[in-house]
Amino acid sequence: MTAIEKVKIARDPKRPHLKDFIDGIFAGFEELHGDRLANDDRALIGGFATLEGRSVLVLGHNKGATVEENMAANFGMANPDGYRKAMRLAKLAEKFHLPVITFVDTPGAYPGREAEERGQAEAIAKSLEFFARLKTPVVVVITGEGGSGGALAIAVGDRVLMMENAVYSVISPEGCAGILWRDGAKAPEAAEALKITAADLKKLGAIDEIVKEPAGGAQKNRALACKNVKKALLKALAELDGTDPDALIEARCEKFAKMGNFHK
Repeated sequence: MTAIEKVKIARDPKRPHLKDFIDGIFAGFEELHGDRLANDDRALIGGFATLEGRSVLVLGHNKGATVEENMAANFGMANPDGYRKAMRLAKLAEKFHLPVITFVDTPGAYPGREAEERGQAEAIAKSLEFFARLKTPVVVVITGEGGSGGALAIAVGDRVLMMENAVYSVISPEGCAGILWRDGAKAPEAAEALKITAADLKKLGAIDEIVKEPAGGAQKNRALACKNVKKALLKALAELDGTDPDALIEARCEKFAKMGNFHK
């Protein structure tokens, strides 16, 4: 399958979204609201739940399956309030020594004027620093689109899992083609050059594990997709159990600092 074909699957509105994963993997999810400063961003939601009887914090980009749901959630594009809410909730998880699980599925942070006026860049930068130094295990699952800083803001973790047909990139193929060639029709070439597939990113060391999907994509069998993600989450958490918080932070920072260093 080509990279642009993977992009189309990752964007499929029938693909499982955050609420599908919450319902299919966790029990007793209790959503918490607001950043305590300005707003309750519906594009990024979070709350406490249990995973096989273990309490965890679940955070993720919220998309919908219909146009109405997408509009209510701003198509999964978070404002600064969303990232500040994520940090507020993750701080609670750290206080109670609970692991944080994040689900990434966004075309990017909201680029509107009001978001910029409220400090979008600062919120993303602060979130990167915050999650890098969080004293509790963080496991990331890239489930659909992982777009730019809007995705990375909640993707700094000890283990980064990526679903087989998800994509993860600094820019969309269409945006890249528009910048490099001023021609959106060259998006397929841009997708190949960007190395945005799970297989490419695993080779580059940007992710830790690829989560297998049902034949044809996760949208063909949501229950099986959730089962596979749950199995990968339990494995990742088991690997991190008992790790000293300072050692977690040191290993996490080293992991991300090494990215982008290439040797001939």
